Amino acid sequence: MGKSDKDSASFERTWNSTTSSGYCSQEESDPELELFYTAKTSILPRRSPAKTQDEKPEKQTPVLSAKESERMIKDYNAQIKSNLFMSLNKDGSYIGFIKVHLKLIRPVSVPAAKKPSCHHERRSAARSQQVKRRTSFYLPKEASKHLHLSSRTPASEVIQALLRKFTVLDNPRKFALFQRTEKDGQVCMRKLSDDEEPLKLRLISGPCEKSLSFILKENETGEVNWDAFSMPELQNFLRILQREEEEHMRQILQRYARCRQQMQEALASRTPG
Repeated sequence: MGKSDKDSASFERTWNSTTSSGYCSQEESDPELELFYTAKTSILPRRSPAKTQDEKPEKQTPVLSAKESERMIKDYNAQIKSNLFMSLNKDGSYIGFIKVHLKLIRPVSVPAAKKPSCHHERRSAARSQQVKRRTSFYLPKEASKHLHLSSRTPASEVIQALLRKFTVLDNPRKFALFQRTEKDGQVCMRKLSDDEEPLKLRLISGPCEKSLSFILKENETGEVNWDAFSMPELQNFLRILQREEEEHMRQILQRYARCRQQMQEALASRTPG
């Protein structure tokens, strides 16, 4: 069944943000004041680490009737303590919010700095090394975003919306959306298929993030496919790794120097014999 224009995959910004670059600042402290994105088709809430089981096989989202959806939406809205409600459309679909946590290990490609506007700045920049069209950047740790979406919005479009929000230029196929569930101290992670609809999973599970949360991670099951990266990206990765190695060595040397000083002070305070 084809989708109408109303069910297109385009996303547009609906709230203003205090973050100028998207990827440079930490996540806003108030989850209800976060930047939201919405889809024309129709596009919430984590705990201390626990033991994680291996990824389970993919499973299909249960099909809900209109009456079931209406009943579950009422129950869902009665449980939440914010204004992030779900609402039912006349065509049987519904809209609401999900929260996605970003757990990316490697840096991502983002746009390089814009060219200088004034003539003097352009002349100064011409004498310096030419800025590349893109650069690599680590996204902030513990970053997360709310998305406003439809029950018909697939996981693939959620990934694309997140990458646009953080101005990430990498191919969306490098990333995957995971479902995280926790029960009896056991954490299970499952990669969603491209056509699975996260909002339906959110509704069925309820608003509790312990029961279900969404995580954006690198899409890989084994060795990294370095051929998928460009030469500038690989060179940036090496530079970042070198800086991390130097910082790690500095911390180790500092720690041993502190221990050595403490031992020398202890020896100096004691008299022989």
